[in-house]
Amino acid sequence: MNISIISRNTSVRDSFRERCEKKLSKFDRFFGDDAKAVVTVSNQNGRETVEVTISSGGMFFRAEKTTADRLDSLEAVADALSKQIVRNKTKLERKFQSGKFLPDFEDVDVRPEVDETYGIVRTKKFHVNEMDVQEAILQMNMLGHSFFLFRNPETDEINVVYRRNDGNYGLLVPED
Repeated sequence: MNISIISRNTSVRDSFRERCEKKLSKFDRFFGDDAKAVVTVSNQNGRETVEVTISSGGMFFRAEKTTADRLDSLEAVADALSKQIVRNKTKLERKFQSGKFLPDFEDVDVRPEVDETYGIVRTKKFHVNEMDVQEAILQMNMLGHSFFLFRNPETDEINVVYRRNDGNYGLLVPED
């Protein structure tokens, strides 16, 4: 697994890098050599935030935790990722074996942009994969997001699934 560590408003010592590599190496058994892990460490008001995103073969796992201590945050993130992967292991095996997830679902271009009128602070471009609604919900849940953009193979249109406040899911479909 290729591990990148990004620091914001703080510096990262070699001991923390080694600890990250040790913690994340236990996930190597689930992913191939093409897996990438991005660890973002930030410090704001004395609170340490550790965010880890693992991408492999079009699948994404993400966890974030903020505590007073960086190592505690790393431990909590590793536990959360472990639970996500184990919880979705059978679904992952089924999807990988069927070949439905392609490795081209990655961020293509991320440019920080600021539009002072509406407060847009970042624009993100990415490839939209073709998948059914259930697969899109699975991806959304694994990423920990509240919505997910995908191309519906039945209609060949861009759709959005989202998590409603009542815990159920919604689907946005364009109208002619």
